[in-house]
Amino acid sequence: MTASRTLLGALLLGAGFLGGVACPLIGEPQAVPPAASRPRPVAERPPLTTEERSVTALFQRTSPSVVYITSLAVRRDFFHLNVMEIPQGTGSGFVWDEHGHIVTNFHVLQGGDAFQVTLADQTTWSATPVGGAPEKDLAVLRISSPPDTLRPITIGSSADLMVGQTVLAIGNPFGFDQTLTTGIISALGREIESMSGVPISDVIQTDAAINPGNSGGPLLDSSGRLIGVNAAIVSPSGGYAGIGFAIPVDTVNWVVPDLIAYGAIRRPTIGVQLASDSINQRLGLKGVLVLDVVPGSGAEAAGLRPTVRDRRGEVVLGDVIVSVDGQPVRSQSELRLRLEQRREGDQVEVKVERGGRPQTLKVRLGSPS
Repeated sequence: MTASRTLLGALLLGAGFLGGVACPLIGEPQAVPPAASRPRPVAERPPLTTEERSVTALFQRTSPSVVYITSLAVRRDFFHLNVMEIPQGTGSGFVWDEHGHIVTNFHVLQGGDAFQVTLADQTTWSATPVGGAPEKDLAVLRISSPPDTLRPITIGSSADLMVGQTVLAIGNPFGFDQTLTTGIISALGREIESMSGVPISDVIQTDAAINPGNSGGPLLDSSGRLIGVNAAIVSPSGGYAGIGFAIPVDTVNWVVPDLIAYGAIRRPTIGVQLASDSINQRLGLKGVLVLDVVPGSGAEAAGLRPTVRDRRGEVVLGDVIVSVDGQPVRSQSELRLRLEQRREGDQVEVKVERGGRPQTLKVRLGSPS
């Protein structure tokens, strides 16, 4: 009997708490001064600082140039055999010109079968790939949006940037569109590896937050000019860790016109066939070995020597290219880098090792490959 009463008391006590009878936090209304039952008055906001006004104005002026990119994968339904487009990734980009060209990272589009671009006015357009350069992690799409809906970004320069300079990044991290982060240039002249294994040089390092989804978006200076394309972060978790990288705008500004015109980067050629990097390393060479010289090329006119066999069948190594215009060449990719921004007909100074002795030759560049 005693145990039953104890159990009944516990049940009644619990019911009291659940019903709000014995809980002091949900107690009976108390008499309070009238002012205590009204919301607190809102203090008047002081004027924005000069810096705040500058940043907000920059965002309002520049954000219409930034777009949201969705990469779609085409899949066939197993049961009904219907073809479907499945979102597989997102990223950022920006309007390049009034013709509807959109610039982003190559890796944002990689693996996609179809693409959509959402403008700042929230209209979404199907996008057609125009060109890509995996060695620079840059790509161009095109949309058929009316010209009056497009706001091309303002182009700046990366040649005169300074460490400590204020920068701003606009993008769509984690799918949140039109996000602004600020920071400074932490370092210049960095080098990161592209998706094709070719190094991207003169990369900008920044502490402005660059998270997944920011890729392909613009890095801006304090006047709102494009100075870089946000490309990568250094983070074991894939989240923001204070170290981000952007491809310099001076690189973007010569790569993008090639992608629009030709679909890929077109570099002029010296007119030689080179040994692979693995062969150069096995031979202990400090440059790239010339295997063959293209007839009628600038290399032939300059007197570059190919690798041949003598009368006894023994291999006689050709010239080893060690520098172009004073810049070292240690691999095939470095030779390609040395020819960037050059044009057909330009003359370059090629330094070679010939039989252990240095030679300097003037080579006129041929048509792009």
